Amino acid sequence: MIAATRPALHPIPVETVRPPVSLEAAGLPSSVVIDLVLKHLQRGGDASIAELGSKLALPLPLLGQLLGSLRDERFVEVPRRGSFDADVRYALTDAGRVRAEDALRRNQYVGVAPVSLPDYVARVERQRIAGTRIPPERVHAALGPLVLAPELVATLGAAMNSQRPLFLHGVSGAGKTWLAEHLVDVVDGAIWVPHAIEVDGEIIQVYDPAVHRRVDMAATAESFDRSRQPDGRWVLCRRPVVKLGGEMRLEMMDLERDALTRFYKAPAQLKANNGVLLFDDLGRQRSSAHQILNRWIVPLDRRVDYLSLHTGVNFQVPFDVQVIFSSNLSPACLDDPAFVRRLGYKVRLEALDEAAYRRVFRQACERAGVPHDEPSLDCLVGELHARSATPLLPAYPLDLLLIVRDRALYEGVPPTLTPQALRWAWNLYFAAEPATERSGSAAAPTTEPQGLTGK
Repeated sequence: MIAATRPALHPIPVETVRPPVSLEAAGLPSSVVIDLVLKHLQRGGDASIAELGSKLALPLPLLGQLLGSLRDERFVEVPRRGSFDADVRYALTDAGRVRAEDALRRNQYVGVAPVSLPDYVARVERQRIAGTRIPPERVHAALGPLVLAPELVATLGAAMNSQRPLFLHGVSGAGKTWLAEHLVDVVDGAIWVPHAIEVDGEIIQVYDPAVHRRVDMAATAESFDRSRQPDGRWVLCRRPVVKLGGEMRLEMMDLERDALTRFYKAPAQLKANNGVLLFDDLGRQRSSAHQILNRWIVPLDRRVDYLSLHTGVNFQVPFDVQVIFSSNLSPACLDDPAFVRRLGYKVRLEALDEAAYRRVFRQACERAGVPHDEPSLDCLVGELHARSATPLLPAYPLDLLLIVRDRALYEGVPPTLTPQALRWAWNLYFAAEPATERSGSAAAPTTEPQGLTGK
């Protein structure tokens, strides 16, 4: 599971999440927060209230009340008192160490305090991607580098505004993945993501640095009241983009409880809430496409998902996700009419016409750092493609040019494009693929360019 690389975020107003004034306001069981305080003291030794506040991201008045109760119950003590209240150090008593060890046996989560499930649900609802209008200029900015027909751009813009699933399909090399990775850039904005969620005493870790890109709060400083800090249990991030590929397994859609640490990691769709879930290469996973798609029927239809703890507790979470599927399979091959109806937008990418293919080739020359040569391009289109009846798919130019560049790198000379160099690259590229298979692998070029540059 990876996050797509995205351009810089434009500063936008963001609603600040205010810290809770009490445990009741936080919606957390006192036992969960007490155990977390004791685990921090067990792992890190004695600490001041300010240090504990930084580690747990809880307000100091709330922690002060909690530590006072723990002293009364003789779980913590003050081994030495400083000149100021801020200098007071708290340490575990023998009874506190016993309880901390018991808490660590239940789970070894020692981090920022979680948020409650109701607070998480409410926050996702306020940050919904559904219903957020994406204007044409943003769509054109994201897809501008690609060679696309205007009608296709309009279709993609409508699909992203609908928040209904988008299913991109076509033969290998038609540019599905490349298009999808550009398409996610139309989703802009910032949201709050919790470090963790508490459900029935269990901890679910949500924030993932590999997926969630922090937003520099200074970039949105005008939207914050500097007299009050936001709730540190939440991280301000860009709307997430989570990409799943061939490594995806069906069980990855459920909560994952680590056998050693005994707390949970959120599944991909939970990490993607208020953002985009890109499902690449559908059909190449270990689990069958039918099993995977069947898992998505309820979330796509009802916009909610259901997860289960190892204790047998089931709970509901929001599913506010723009889903993009990319597959070599056609919708007719899915053999699940109920799911196909829920797809909403089914877009087939086909071979390019000659004019579009030539534009893709010129762009590929720039990307590969190989000077363009028109006679070489004429050879590619008029000889190599024409004689073998190989469709003009947008993946081919860059792949061929990279082979040409590789040889130049080996020989220690500047890359130079010639018909001979392209013929050599072509024979290597298609060495194990009969021309008859290539010619039957894609539909004939359409009257308008439907594909795009790259893979």
